[in-house]
Amino acid sequence: MNIVLLHFSAPPVVGGVETVLEHQAEQLDRAGHRVRILAGRGQTWDARIPVEVLARLDIRHPQTLKVKASLDAGTVPDQFAGLVQQIQSDLQRSVSSAQVVIAHNVASLNKNLALTAALYNLWQDGQIQCLILWQHDLAWTTQRYQDELHPGWPWDLLRTAWPGAKQVTVSEARRQELANLLKISPQEITVIPAGLDMTSFLGLQPRTVDLMDNLQLSQAAPILLTPVRVTRRKNLEMAFTTLAALRKDLPRAALVVTGTAGTQNPSNQEYLDHLLKLRSDLELEGSAHLLAEFAPEGLPEASLADFYRLADALFLPSKEEGFGFPILEAGLSRLPIFCSDLPALRDLAGHYATYFSVDDTPKNVAKLIAKQLKLDPVYRLRVHLRQEYTWQSIYHRQIAPLLEG
Repeated sequence: MNIVLLHFSAPPVVGGVETVLEHQAEQLDRAGHRVRILAGRGQTWDARIPVEVLARLDIRHPQTLKVKASLDAGTVPDQFAGLVQQIQSDLQRSVSSAQVVIAHNVASLNKNLALTAALYNLWQDGQIQCLILWQHDLAWTTQRYQDELHPGWPWDLLRTAWPGAKQVTVSEARRQELANLLKISPQEITVIPAGLDMTSFLGLQPRTVDLMDNLQLSQAAPILLTPVRVTRRKNLEMAFTTLAALRKDLPRAALVVTGTAGTQNPSNQEYLDHLLKLRSDLELEGSAHLLAEFAPEGLPEASLADFYRLADALFLPSKEEGFGFPILEAGLSRLPIFCSDLPALRDLAGHYATYFSVDDTPKNVAKLIAKQLKLDPVYRLRVHLRQEYTWQSIYHRQIAPLLEG
């Protein structure tokens, strides 16, 4: 599908809507659409997503500023019609091949009413196949804009439901506000929130992102991290059987064992093979992840730190430990700690960890983990955001169906 995103400005201009524009464009491109951005300022940051600068769309353009000064005072200046025609001509050339135009704030803010009028005219004249009006901010319901708004045209374009255009806003509260303003049913407005680029925000390495995507970790909850080598004293059988028990209560639970089997001890490879069979027997192929399968040489330190940022809890079921370095890493990463009750681990974690006996049943350990996490509001919010508010999730759950509709 050929899609145009329209706004007053685009990245690298810094702003909330510009950030949304960037991530929407990237998700649309990854989904196989042809995407272009039309803006008054900005530049292409990705060769796959061209930014076409049409200077008169810029709210800082001299003509726009001059016209706006008159409009703010309640007068439609003589040059307004000419500016509308110029912008309309510019837009027509750029949107003629588009199957969908998504206009951000153009139909809700009085930043450039000539652009608003030009877009409305093109839509009414049938020059745009499908128009989605994405409303982040509403001038008519915001106190700071009231002195700049006046009854009649063109200000009324910002409080009129454009016939046939799809209305999108960013929250339920905004939907109610927009419905009241446009005098339409809230059901005629789609709510699609802004999202979070988790990989960028957490500073994840490309290798980590590939693993995260391949293992579908963004939809897992909880993600238990066991950052140890594949050796028998780490008691990874208990990690697997506990995960199997935990998934009966939390079916999206996942385990990530980061370490390698190494080459120094041949028995470690035998142990890895044993764990792979155990995983198959427990039907955990999609949830118990041994990174030794993907990185037999081991993860670089930066990627290991990434997994601490991704994980929801440290799970350390070792039978024997002389120190327990993961306890320190988990502490700095603000992770809840579930570990076997060994003197070395208790010396490090004190009363900040939740302990269990290596002789306890997987069912009991799973209950312990589930109970603690369910009581943790930080964990619950983290999972909610990871599953519902990443751009990838928002695109697949909400933006793609909107386009298909």
